[in-house]
Order: sequence, then structure tokens, then C-alpha cells
Amino acid sequence: MKTDLQKRELIANLKKTKINVWKAIATELEKSTKRTVGVNIAKIIRHTREGETALIPGKVLSLGKMEKKLTVAAYNFSDKAKEKINKNGKALTIKELLKTNPKGNKVRILKW
Repeated sequence: MKTDLQKRELIANLKKTKINVWKAIATELEKSTKRTVGVNIAKIIRHTREGETALIPGKVLSLGKMEKKLTVAAYNFSDKAKEKINKNGKALTIKELLKTNPKGNKVRILKW
């Protein structure tokens, strides 16, 4: 069981939904912290299209240039990554994305 209370609450809220995207993210967040995902901006740019939302069930790292206008949602961001993303697009937490897009439309999960 996760010791981080906020993470446990987020997982519980994601599991309550009947949308497969959110259930998949809850499963990823439940995994061991040793298996936590870290994704660089360069990979996000390479694997998403404009208008999509990149959803990372871990931490976004700052390697790469933010060339597209994207919404990036993640459990955590490095300070530089958040700064780069907010220049062209929008950086959100998973909780904020769940509120703004409860059906999970146009969301691409990146987890490597």
C-alpha cells in the first residue's frame, strides 16, 4: 500500500470512474516506486500529435525542446520541465486533468 496519502486518494478517485484510461493510470500509479516512470519532453514531442493530451503516470523530465502546443498531465514534473511546457502548452496534474477531461478524450498515455 502506498504511504503517500495524496497518491492513495488519487488512485481511489481514478478507480471510481468507469473510464478505462483512468483505470489504467490508477494501475500504473499503484506499482512499486522503483518502477516509477520518468519521461523526457523529447519523447513526449515524438509520440504525440497537436491537440492530444500526453498523460504520464510518473515524472516529466526536462530533456528536449517543447515544439508543439500540448497539454501534458503527469503525477510530477521537474521544475525545468514544467517551465518549458508552460511556455508553449499547459502542464497539469493528473487530478486537474481528471476534473477538466473526465471522459479521457484525446489522451495518450506515455509510460516508458
